Amino acid sequence: MPSLPDGTTIPALGQGTWHMGEGARSRAEEADALRVGLDLGMTLIDTAEMYAEGGAEEVVGDAIAGRRDEVFLVSKVYPHNASRRGVIAACERSLKRMRIETIDLYLLHWRGSHPLSETVEAFDALKHAGKIRHWGVSNCDMDDLEELGPALADCATDQVLYSLEHRGIEFDLLPFCARHRIPVMAYSPVGQGGKLLRHRALHEVAARHGITPAQVAIAWTLRDPNIVSIPKASDPTHIRQNAATRDIRLTPADLATLDAAFAPPTRKRGLAML
Repeated sequence: MPSLPDGTTIPALGQGTWHMGEGARSRAEEADALRVGLDLGMTLIDTAEMYAEGGAEEVVGDAIAGRRDEVFLVSKVYPHNASRRGVIAACERSLKRMRIETIDLYLLHWRGSHPLSETVEAFDALKHAGKIRHWGVSNCDMDDLEELGPALADCATDQVLYSLEHRGIEFDLLPFCARHRIPVMAYSPVGQGGKLLRHRALHEVAARHGITPAQVAIAWTLRDPNIVSIPKASDPTHIRQNAATRDIRLTPADLATLDAAFAPPTRKRGLAML
């Protein structure tokens, strides 16, 4: 299991909630889906105030009702709310939507106009008040992390786009985070729109193991002990398949097949985002 800089261990495989909470009719089904994941041991749930403008956090609140102690909960603050006062107010709103007292890990969703130092001050104030346990960032590149200076020691994660299609962080950001004992959270590990999962290489590897291309994509991210993978699924069958990826071990031949189709980076690339 990956560890935060203070030694706290967290699950390597969690559940994303992007696009949840967008319709009242689906809210109960989405909460049920998250509970299926919890039952299967995927107890890290990632959400954000941006997702359905708080709707996803409300779904999470429904899902974890009566089960708060089982869950490692991650949420994120909008960049335009990332001033000292704005972060604190946004956190209070998120807590209210999820009907909880403390967020385990609170992230800056991406950089905006407010200085990182001001956002970190707010995070520290929230920690002191017991509103959050850890803080981190999302969609930040290595230069952003370096800008944190001494506060980097308290940064618990960097959540970024990482999949076979988007391997740029392997050149510098991933090694940098490993050196500083900062786990990286990989969002959208199976890609968006299905293009990745149609690729011949994933089907070839999947056939060798009798699994799905999506399971190959997730298992590939889990090959690195410093990665936390947070795929989103609302179908119980997909959730069970996601959970099963924890037991899948890709072979050197599998990894070679995937490297041939999705080459590792050989130079610095701009950080990809969705």
